[in-house]
Amino acid sequence: MEKRLPLALLLSMVVLFGWSYLFRKQQPRESVPTSAPADVQTEELPEQAPPALPPPHGDVVAAEQERTLELDLAASAAPGTPGRYRVVFSNRGARVAELRFLDYFTRVDLSDEEKDDPANWLTLLEPAAAVGSDGRALATGSFLLATQPSSEALAPGGLTDVLWEMEEVRDPGSGEARGVVFRYGPGTGVLFQKRITFEPGTWRIRLEISIENQGSLASGPREFRLIPAGWVPPELADSFYPEPRAVAIGYDPGDQSDELDWHGAPSAEAEKEFKIPSPVVLAGVHNKYFAFLLREEAAEGARTLLLPRYRPAVEVRDGSPTPRKLIQVEIPLALRLAEPGSAFSCQYTVYAGPKRADAFASDFASHELVLDSDLGAMSIIGRGLLAVLRFFHALCGNWGIAIILLTLVVRLALFPLNRRSQTTMARYQQKMKRVQPKLEEIKKRFANDPKKLREAQARLMQEEGAFPPLGGCLPMFLQLPVFFGLFSALRTSFDLRQAPFGLWIHDLSRPDQLLRLDLRWPILPDIEYLNVLPILMVVLWVLQQLGMPKPADEQAARMQKMMMFMPIVFGFMLYNYAAGLSLYMMTTSGLSIFEQKVIKKVWPVDDTEVAPKKKGCGPFSGVLGHLAEKSRAQMKKSQAMQAELRRQAEKRRKRR
Repeated sequence: MEKRLPLALLLSMVVLFGWSYLFRKQQPRESVPTSAPADVQTEELPEQAPPALPPPHGDVVAAEQERTLELDLAASAAPGTPGRYRVVFSNRGARVAELRFLDYFTRVDLSDEEKDDPANWLTLLEPAAAVGSDGRALATGSFLLATQPSSEALAPGGLTDVLWEMEEVRDPGSGEARGVVFRYGPGTGVLFQKRITFEPGTWRIRLEISIENQGSLASGPREFRLIPAGWVPPELADSFYPEPRAVAIGYDPGDQSDELDWHGAPSAEAEKEFKIPSPVVLAGVHNKYFAFLLREEAAEGARTLLLPRYRPAVEVRDGSPTPRKLIQVEIPLALRLAEPGSAFSCQYTVYAGPKRADAFASDFASHELVLDSDLGAMSIIGRGLLAVLRFFHALCGNWGIAIILLTLVVRLALFPLNRRSQTTMARYQQKMKRVQPKLEEIKKRFANDPKKLREAQARLMQEEGAFPPLGGCLPMFLQLPVFFGLFSALRTSFDLRQAPFGLWIHDLSRPDQLLRLDLRWPILPDIEYLNVLPILMVVLWVLQQLGMPKPADEQAARMQKMMMFMPIVFGFMLYNYAAGLSLYMMTTSGLSIFEQKVIKKVWPVDDTEVAPKKKGCGPFSGVLGHLAEKSRAQMKKSQAMQAELRRQAEKRRKRR
């Protein structure tokens, strides 16, 4: 009897629990109102987490709260090693919020303590609160992945504003930080993963995006949108180089060449596409000296980069009353959803570093097009001059002295043409002095008949051959490409960034800024600093103008007097010139003055008037002789027409 009691008790408990379960299952489930009516008193209950219901298609993978992760990458490496960054990651949108260089600084001549201060580290990517041209807030941040209409069902809440799981990635050998991996599963049967790692010893960032189909969703193509760079700020407030710039490069299989398209500082325009061929090679944003450019490294099947767009925007951060401009590049991605149980992944490489020719061009061949776009139409001449400039810097170790030596070499190379031009102009001036009395006599003779005065003057100039020599202007035209090429080279060369020259000139890429003035003018632009080099440049220009020979022609003399004011006008325009460019202009003017005062005294210009050469003589006889012959023929034709008109008028007068 004692043995049967526990068994009967156990059986009765099983029957009781089974009956209660069936009874509850048959009862109808009541719906719980989201909010109680106003006339019903509700009892305050302790807050409880809702029961975790299993998702219909897949797991929900997300962070519970927003957080950031700050890493110093390659901090133990020697200073100057590529890839030394401080990077700030944010799990909201799985983005890079900020990126600073550990070896590039905002100012020169910093002490060791100041170099350890992160406030002095140069920023390549800054956080931004951006507002588009339509007034709506824009998602900013680097490596933001956004859904498009074909992919909205995979992540109904979007991907740019949700909280991803964030895990630090470390090197398995050394244990040093290398980056992060983000994961997000919205519960739709899809798991998104974004892996961002920094390659040691380089300026490269590796980005891997994968989409895993955990449920039973149908596979197929899906389009997303990638923002590679949230905001690349301007490195310099330089009116001669608008920055930042958006850039995209496409490859044209037809002519086997890369084509580049860039857009400068943003305006009020709407979103636009780049005009480049397909497939897309790279896209991103760069400023005067640094670049953040993304390219596709590998993909399963076809390329994933579609035609990029650029979106102008205005950025206001920390309540600043002055809006700062940014330009944002958006790249459509042609991804696909793999078969159930498998994943699709694609890899990208980002160059995030200086536009220094050796590092930038050697990292990727198409980066050469970005450097050429900085140099402009004279890129071939600019690259050649930069090569000579670097050669002189290797000899002397000072970029300022290298600029002076380069200017001297350019001046010596053009000296034969300048000498020929000076000789031609001197002979022309000598001829004009001889012809001037005859011109004065013609003016007196036909003072009351302007028509005959012009005819007589033209006849005399033709007989004497006193036309301005075209060869005298040839050196000036040949110097223009060299000037613009050198201007572009010195304007954009990374070598001059924070390169000292001497005395108070600590940065050849900026104005010399001897003293701070903070002068405010009611009409003229404000003068913040006293820049000495532009003032010296204007003084040398004026001295060069004063040393030029006085023309015998009155009109030319008046023109020369007017040109005396041009150096002053250009002085105001180029007051905030970079010190390297001012140094080049000063050296050019100084060499011209030296030539006027010294070389012409030791080696005088031959101004002896020579007889006109016969047709077919001289290096320019083919072109100049043809032009002179054509001018004489036109003059004879005009004189014949005028004589015929006079004869007809005389006949009509006699008939009357």
